[in-house]
Amino acid sequence: MLLDSNIIIYLTNDISLEKFFLDKLVYASIGTKIEVLGFHKISESEKEKLEAFFDSITVLDLSLKIADKAIQLRQTKKISLGDSIIAATALLHKLPLVTANVDDFKWIKDLKIINPLS
Repeated sequence: MLLDSNIIIYLTNDISLEKFFLDKLVYASIGTKIEVLGFHKISESEKEKLEAFFDSITVLDLSLKIADKAIQLRQTKKISLGDSIIAATALLHKLPLVTANVDDFKWIKDLKIINPLS
């Protein structure tokens, strides 16, 4: 499973959501890491907790293939750069995207979406 930024933020604050991912193989896109840790109002304690989380999972790098797919997505419909990289990463690695922001991604063909909050 590839975790969207909002899910990682929820994970740091919600023990029940953490149990949802117990014994599951989870990944994050480098786009997710940039979005989460790049938040301008992040506190030092939040940053430390989130950095530890990213260190505990596999963060998938940006490749030219992912960049090309992100470009294709952005040419198809208005989507943020971060979301296009995250979606492209999920598609090319054939991973379901775990997100609470289903509406941001539901238009993308072949992208499997899991909303653990619903």
